Amino acid sequence: MAELQGFVFPRTASGRSSILPPPPWHYSGELLTIEYRTDPERVIELLPDPIEPADDPGAVALVWADWQSCSDTFDELLDPVRSQYKEVFFVVRGKHRGEHVSRCVYIWVDKDYALVRGHFQGYPKKLGSIHLTRPAAYGKAGPKLAAGGRFGATLAAYDRRLAEARFTITGTSDTGGFVNSHAMLHTRFMPAIDGLDASPSMHELVTMKTVDVEAGPVYEGDADLTLFDVPGEEFDLLQPREMLGAYYRQVGATFAGGTTVHRYRD
Repeated sequence: MAELQGFVFPRTASGRSSILPPPPWHYSGELLTIEYRTDPERVIELLPDPIEPADDPGAVALVWADWQSCSDTFDELLDPVRSQYKEVFFVVRGKHRGEHVSRCVYIWVDKDYALVRGHFQGYPKKLGSIHLTRPAAYGKAGPKLAAGGRFGATLAAYDRRLAEARFTITGTSDTGGFVNSHAMLHTRFMPAIDGLDASPSMHELVTMKTVDVEAGPVYEGDADLTLFDVPGEEFDLLQPREMLGAYYRQVGATFAGGTTVHRYRD
C-alpha cells in the first residue's frame, strides 16, 4: 500500500489533492483597519487563560483585507482563483507574560483553502461574503489613494449583512493603528471524538512566525461602522462606543511557522 501524502486533507498517494500546500505561505494585500473602543467587559470575556486584560482593554480593530497568497512554488499566482481571497476580522488586545499581545476573536473568509489554513494557524474562521472598494490609479471607477478617496466595505454570511463601513482618506499617517500591532496569540482547538466529557484532542495557545514584512504608506481618514445583530453570531456585542481611527495600507509578509506558548492540560 502507498503511504499517503499531503500537508492536510485529503491525503493521497501523490499529495496533490491536499487543500493546502506546506508553508511557507506568502501574502500580499490591502487592509482597511477601523479602530474603536467598546465595552471592555465584552473584550475581557473573550480572553482565555493565561491571557490577561490589556491596558485600554476595550480597544478593538476591525479589518477588511483583500489578499493574494501563494506557496513557495508560486504556482497559485498563475491560477488566480487559488490565490485571491478576502477576509474580515476583529482583533482585540491582552497581556501575556507582561507583554501586550493581539488576538483575533472573530473572522470570516471567502475561500475554503483560506478557511482551513486559518484553522491550522488558530484563527476562528467562518465563511462569508466580503467586499472592499479597490483604489484606482487611472480613471474614475475607483478612489485615489489621496485625500478625499472614499471606500466602502461590507461583510455578509448566510444571506445576512453582518457589518458595513465607510472610509474617507484625509491624509497620511506614521502609524497604522495600535490594536493589531503586537504579536498574535491564537488558540488551536479540536474536540475529542470520544464525546463531550473527553479531553480535547488538541488545545493550545500558539504564536505566529512572520518574516519578510513589507508595508506601503499609511492613509488615515474618517470612518463610519455599523454592526448588525444576526442569528448565530455574537460579534455585535463589540459595538463601537468611541471611534479611534481608520487606516488603509498595502502590506506583504510570509508565514514561516509558529511556536506553541501554552498547552492546556486536563
